[in-house]
Amino acid sequence: MTSSQNQSILEQYGPRDSMEYDVVIVGGGPGGLATAIHLKQLAADRGMDISVCLLEKGSEPGAHILSGAVMDPRAITELFPNWKELGAPLNQPVTGDDVLFLSETGATRTPDWLVPRNFHNDGCYVISLSNVVKWMAQQAESLGVEIFPGFAAAEVLYDEQGRVKGVATGNMGIGKDGQPTDHFQLGMELLGKYTIFAEGARGHLGKELIAKFKLTDGKDPQSYAIGIKELWEIDPAKARPGLVVHTAGWPMTDDTFGGGFLYHLEDNKVTLGFVIGLDYQNPYMSPFEEMQRWKTHPSIRAHIEGGKRIGYGARAINNGTPQALPKTVFPGGALVGCDAGFLNAARIKGSHAAIKSGMMCAEALADALKAGRAQDELAAFPAAFEKSWLKEELDQTRNFKLWFKKGKLVGNLMTGIEQWLLPKLGVQSPPWTLHAVKPDHAYLKPASQCPKIDYPKPDGKLSFDRLSSVFISNTNHEENQPAHLTLKDEAVPVAVNLVTYAGPESRYCPAGVYEFVKTDAGEDRLQINAQNCVHCKTCDIKDPTQNIVWVTPEGGGGPNYSGM
Repeated sequence: MTSSQNQSILEQYGPRDSMEYDVVIVGGGPGGLATAIHLKQLAADRGMDISVCLLEKGSEPGAHILSGAVMDPRAITELFPNWKELGAPLNQPVTGDDVLFLSETGATRTPDWLVPRNFHNDGCYVISLSNVVKWMAQQAESLGVEIFPGFAAAEVLYDEQGRVKGVATGNMGIGKDGQPTDHFQLGMELLGKYTIFAEGARGHLGKELIAKFKLTDGKDPQSYAIGIKELWEIDPAKARPGLVVHTAGWPMTDDTFGGGFLYHLEDNKVTLGFVIGLDYQNPYMSPFEEMQRWKTHPSIRAHIEGGKRIGYGARAINNGTPQALPKTVFPGGALVGCDAGFLNAARIKGSHAAIKSGMMCAEALADALKAGRAQDELAAFPAAFEKSWLKEELDQTRNFKLWFKKGKLVGNLMTGIEQWLLPKLGVQSPPWTLHAVKPDHAYLKPASQCPKIDYPKPDGKLSFDRLSSVFISNTNHEENQPAHLTLKDEAVPVAVNLVTYAGPESRYCPAGVYEFVKTDAGEDRLQINAQNCVHCKTCDIKDPTQNIVWVTPEGGGGPNYSGM
């Protein structure tokens, strides 16, 4: 729905009802929930009454949460020192680390004494982040946080001075033509003294705020990857609870950043997936197909063959260089978690960073509210980050992804130097800093300059197609609504993307949303199957013309991940 259509609806049906809170939080992932929880903890400690509401666009907390995940418990232990007694679902400690370099048919295991520190997982847990988030939501509600699942924040609201004053939820019951249907329900305004955005990587409102307040001026362009994940139930004889496997090498070419992960959970479950940097150059590459053929490698096949795939999902993730972190505060609010980009790509971990950032933001919020301030900049939040262990951790790995932009050999060598050799010499952070020079979408080369890639057909046992994968992600959208994958110019996909780049959107999307079809007149047309969208945001990032803009669909739509 266009802004003019929205304005017309407001003129006809408005004004919207509103509710006021001290703090409004957008996003029910670990960052948003940690902000809410810690703010309520601080309020109780200081005898304050702070009202907090949290909007979650998924049908329930955890429905849209997708992560590996091996969790470093450092931050959750700060948030809940007694998390074990409270029943947090961190059930499976890591019992072993395998770092493998794959050739097409073989593998070389890195000796334990040579494994760089970023791949050490001692004291960590193999988890379902979706389950952890559900548990965190229960804790938040027990502290008095009002959680509204199934409500998507669709619009940032500003006051007369240009400060953020809250958000509006999306209208419900809008038809494909942008007009209200019989089921129409006007959105609601949630107003706060402060509004915190915790939408995850490439949040659509965070993106707007970054542009409006120029939060990335003087910063490197943010870099992303796509992570594609599956959950399997395997033969109990093959289960190795707590084993963590990371792979580099095949099937990636030398000029593409990527690697695999496979983690053994409890209860004969294995979570596995593949991560590919979205700065890849060949438009014929399909991250989904790369993940499918990676599973056929003997070292991966050995874990899952004979098992059953029970879950699928995909999500864009930040590459987490502090050089690219935006300014995290602006008048009336802040960005936390992956909405800002706190993930540590070298450790393949972001949940601990999201929780820690949320806690630091909560401390700044509590101080501001106690002092009677409202809608100023929460300067205490970035100041706390500068002194935190999170800043120290991200500094240690700040060059990881950037070395791989210079090639796989250089990346592996410099990772060894920065994450293995220098720490042994007592140097915790590298004495040099690399910088990114252009955004991910600008790396794509014309198709005429790249070799085509022929992917094997799925066998239905180890490898699968997109549609059967989307089916087990439990993705669903109300079909009679405007497509939430919008085009600035409807002519560009055919005139530019198809002609110059061979239609890369049909390959980089892991859910079959985009396909080029022929009209009755024999002309090419881009068809958008918005109901398939798993909300990964890859199209918003990788589209070479930046013509695709992801906006929020009706609340409650999208995937419904279970155990992911």
